[in-house]
Amino acid sequence: MSPDNPFDDAATARVVIDDTGTLREWSEGAHLLLGHPAAEVVGGPAAALLADGAHGAPPGIEADQWSGTLALRHRDGHTVPAWVLAHRRPPRDGSPDSWLAVASLEAAPAPADDPLVRAALAQSPCAMMIFDDRLLLRGVNDAMARLLGLPRERLRGLRATDISGRPQTGELERHMRQVLETGRRSDMQAHLRAVGESRAHAWNARIAPLTDPDGRVTGVCVSVHDVTEQHLARERLQLVNEASVRIGSTLDVARTAQELADVCVPALADFVTVDLLDPRENGGEPATVLEPPVSLRRTAHRSVTPDRPPAVAETGDLDVYPAGSPQAESLISGRTIVASQAAGDLERRLEWDPVRLRKVRELGVHSVMSVPLQARGTTLGVAVFTRFRCPYPFTHDDVLLAEEVSARAAVCVDNARRYSREREATLTLQRSLLPRWLPPTAAVEAASRYLPAARAGVGGDWFDVIPLSGMRVAVVVGDVVGHGIQASATMGRLRTAVRTLADIDLTPEELLTHLDDLVVRLSEESGDGGAGEVGASCLYAVYDPVSRQCALARAGHPAPVLVPPDGPPRLLDLPSGPPLGVGGLPFESTELELREGSVLALYTDGLVESRDRDADAGQALLREALAAPADSLDVACDRVLRTLLPSGGAADDVALLLARTRGLPAGQVATWDIPADPSLVAPVRKQVLDQLSTWGLLDASFTAELVVSELVTNAIRYGAPPIRLRLIHDAATLICEVSDTSHTAPHLRRARTWDEGGRGLLLVAQLTQRWGSRHTAEGKTIWAELGLLDEE
Repeated sequence: MSPDNPFDDAATARVVIDDTGTLREWSEGAHLLLGHPAAEVVGGPAAALLADGAHGAPPGIEADQWSGTLALRHRDGHTVPAWVLAHRRPPRDGSPDSWLAVASLEAAPAPADDPLVRAALAQSPCAMMIFDDRLLLRGVNDAMARLLGLPRERLRGLRATDISGRPQTGELERHMRQVLETGRRSDMQAHLRAVGESRAHAWNARIAPLTDPDGRVTGVCVSVHDVTEQHLARERLQLVNEASVRIGSTLDVARTAQELADVCVPALADFVTVDLLDPRENGGEPATVLEPPVSLRRTAHRSVTPDRPPAVAETGDLDVYPAGSPQAESLISGRTIVASQAAGDLERRLEWDPVRLRKVRELGVHSVMSVPLQARGTTLGVAVFTRFRCPYPFTHDDVLLAEEVSARAAVCVDNARRYSREREATLTLQRSLLPRWLPPTAAVEAASRYLPAARAGVGGDWFDVIPLSGMRVAVVVGDVVGHGIQASATMGRLRTAVRTLADIDLTPEELLTHLDDLVVRLSEESGDGGAGEVGASCLYAVYDPVSRQCALARAGHPAPVLVPPDGPPRLLDLPSGPPLGVGGLPFESTELELREGSVLALYTDGLVESRDRDADAGQALLREALAAPADSLDVACDRVLRTLLPSGGAADDVALLLARTRGLPAGQVATWDIPADPSLVAPVRKQVLDQLSTWGLLDASFTAELVVSELVTNAIRYGAPPIRLRLIHDAATLICEVSDTSHTAPHLRRARTWDEGGRGLLLVAQLTQRWGSRHTAEGKTIWAELGLLDEE
């Protein structure tokens, strides 16, 4: 017999009949049984082989398997009774369905002293079959006969593929052939329904060689074990493990809810919905006491039929569930509610919603399980599991599994909810601490962007534009180490400190030194006194539109990019300086001239650094983005963010500040050297009035004359020569500056009634918008600003 062609086998009669009742194949065993050679019967009707008056009939096409005794006509005319087993064969190589009918020529029971049967019965306590070296069945025990649903005395001499047409049978025969060839045991797993059972079981077939006293393989013993419980336990454990890995991958409530639905379809249910309670106003906890009706918002759902999801509510919809509904009852009671057609309570629980009830009937939904989502004593919502394609109702083990997975998901949802609330609070704090708008200045045109981290949370990045005296402006960008409310609060303290230090006109390196001292103190206050508890970086620059000079210093911060008006962007080579909080190390500043129309790009490391590239590659992309022409600085900011940041957001906070320099024309500045002679104050006032007349600012002449007279007189009386007077004006402001070489700064005091002096600076303070002093390398400068619009 050829193992690949069972129709060469003479021990078993095999025929193939198509659905029209025509014989298509005829084995040698059929020739021996009925005497007809294949050439005589193939292509003819199978019914012609039935003897007259036969009490049996071939199987109908509605059945998948049939067995029984048939009276067959031999070629010489006598009747041959034969027990026939027939089963439907699936289409092969494009051929239509057909039937395989077999009849064993060794139908007598196996002798009791058959060594193979005796060995198999002795070695296998469970359902088993014994095959010889030709893979013909020699015997089965009672347990196996019950599984097959066939009389065991009729199966002798058949092959495994004769008994059943299932694909698993062919695989079993391949395993047996391998055992015969190698002599090594083999295992095979299958998932199918035994005869007379309504639900498929998981089976493990152990295929072992049977040997004679000389060790030669003379047969195969197949023992079958029902491992359904172990299989289901492994599936449940796998689902729980998968849930622990896939659920909670992000701190996003909607994404976490969707992950719960994705994990459970189709492993546990055919359709899963996740509905959550809306949080209270101002980010409060959900209500602890629930009463029907309950309002839930659809957060996620998943179906085995994505093209036709059975959802009644769409994601984001708010639905109200009355008392008696599975959702409301499970939420209020805090336990799982199962409703099914078998129990007769499914439609009763859905009577409140005709749309849902109609959908249930259309889909054939037969089981619904509602599981409350609870974490840390808080009820968050409900997950509903529905079956309509899977034919089996939910079992007690399914309930336990759903509760286990839902409990894990509820903790992740609660974590995401708490994180979202904290993130929103931190983001609100961060935005309140950042400038809502950049002040317009005569020195620069500025635009900015701030983006919080996509996953790590809001951090401590900040930026600012600070108007200084003398039409100058300070631009600053900084970055506090870490994320969260603490980082945002530290950022707010540093930004306030920078504005305060900038107001006293410190040079960039001096300002960073004072800021470093502050960070050291903050670090000592926040931890156990050790360094490194708080860290930050900062870049501070001061630009003067009159001289077009810009002084810059940085503390562990990325260097800025300069875009000249007619050249390619370049990275400025500045001394790096240590990060803020190290303490004791000096900072250095660099001064350079910026032509009018130059763009200075300040940014934090979150813009240029990422997992996919280093800072050098990011800065190259930044220069490339800044090189392209843009209609405005806002357009340039947007292009930079699109070029350097991924679509899902940056891994770290990003702050970007672009400042385009302006120059003050020489005609808007007037300078005089003042001799140290009080008698010459009057001619100086005359010169000032003439200059104001030239500028068309005579409306401000009275106030300007008083301020100039007081500042010049003070410089002559208390300062040191040389003394210089400078007037600067733009459309809205007139600035009077008096400089001398003395380092003694004036201070404002309240003069008493009998005091002869002390009223000059008080008068200046009353007449001007702002006034102050700043130290320079040569001495000091006293300045006062007059608002021209107010004068008008």
